[in-house]
Amino acid sequence: MSKKARLVLTLAIIEAGLACLWWYLASYGLQNPDRVAANFQEVVGQTMGMAMGALLGLGVILFFVAARNDRKALQDKGQR
Repeated sequence: MSKKARLVLTLAIIEAGLACLWWYLASYGLQNPDRVAANFQEVVGQTMGMAMGALLGLGVILFFVAARNDRKALQDKGQR
């Protein structure tokens, strides 16, 4: 399995985990309005959205690095 494929799979699993956490926190805030702050939904949405966006942005950079490493490994393998 190439490094690009492993990276995409790993990022998809982590993003799915973050989405599940976001879903859990949002439903917790809706079910327990007396136990959370008035702006709980807004804060959870901003925080989780930022975390998922930052991970996705970092994932794009890492994808290009992985693609470069795959090309280098293929060239090294061809020279041997």
